[in-house]
This record gives sequence, C-alpha cells and structure tokens, in this order.
Amino acid sequence: MATSTTATTEVPAGGGGTKFPPFESHYFAGQLIWLVIFFGGLYLFLSRWALPRLGGTIQARHDRIAGDVAAAAAMKKQADDAEKAYQDALAAARRDAQGIAGEVRARLAAEADETRKKLEGELGEKLAAAEATIAATKAEAMSHVEAIATDTAGAIVERLLGKGALQGDIGGAVKTALAGEGA
Repeated sequence: MATSTTATTEVPAGGGGTKFPPFESHYFAGQLIWLVIFFGGLYLFLSRWALPRLGGTIQARHDRIAGDVAAAAAMKKQADDAEKAYQDALAAARRDAQGIAGEVRARLAAEADETRKKLEGELGEKLAAAEATIAATKAEAMSHVEAIATDTAGAIVERLLGKGALQGDIGGAVKTALAGEGA
C-alpha cells in the first residue's frame, strides 16, 4: 500500500493552538541574547572599522577643501598684487608718456618758432629787396615822366592848334605842373 505525503498550508480547523514562534515567551531569552550579540557585533564593526574609515575620508576631504581654499586665497592675493603692480606700472608709463609728450611739444614749438623767425627774416629781406626794386623802377619811371609829359603835351597842343608849340614853353609848363603835384 502506498502512502502519499502532501503538504498543505492550511490552518487546521481548530486553530491548531500554535503561535508565531517569535511571539512565544519561552524563545524571548534566546532572542534577546542574539539581539545583544548582533548589535554588539554591529557596534564593534562600525566603531572599529567602518566609521573610522568614513571619518578619515571625511577629514581628508575637509583638509583637501581647506587646502584648496587656502591655495585659492593665496592665488587671489597674488593676482591682487599683480594687478596693483600693473596699475602702478601703467600710471608710471602714463606719467612718462605725458612728460615725453610735453618735451616733444616744447621742442616742436621751439623749432616752429625758430623756423617762423627765419622765414620772417627771409620775407623781410625779400620785402626790402622788392621795395628797393619798386623804388628804383618808380625813380626810373619818374625820370621819364617829364619827357613823356612834354612829348604828350606837345602832341596835344599841335593837334588842338594845328601847329607845333615851342618845346621850351611846353617843358617849363610840365615842370611847373609836376612841381605842384610833388609839393
């Protein structure tokens, strides 16, 4: 005869009277001992190995950040010092440039003044020479005016009267007229 074995998950009809094992009181002492052992071991593991490594990592990260902040502050100070040196050099260069520009302006003004004076001297000489030429030309022209006036007056008298006048009379009249203009 064959016997069959079957497993069922059904609760027997009368409730069976068995409780869930962790809730049975005669297991409490063993469970508390294992609880203390487990949490004691967990505490030892965390306090001796995991937390020191985690704390070391956090401290290393903190130190690295502090070092980076200190290095950044040092670099900022160097950059500020470099900027101040640049500004000082720029101000000195501007002062030097203004000084050089002032010197160049003064030198150019002196050269321009010297050139102006030289040109004024040359123009004065040319003006004096031109005035002398004009005076000489005027004197020469004035020396011929009397002869031209005498010839012109003689031609006018001959045309008006139909006969020529005496050159001596015309020459005296012209001299008298020219003497009256010159006075």
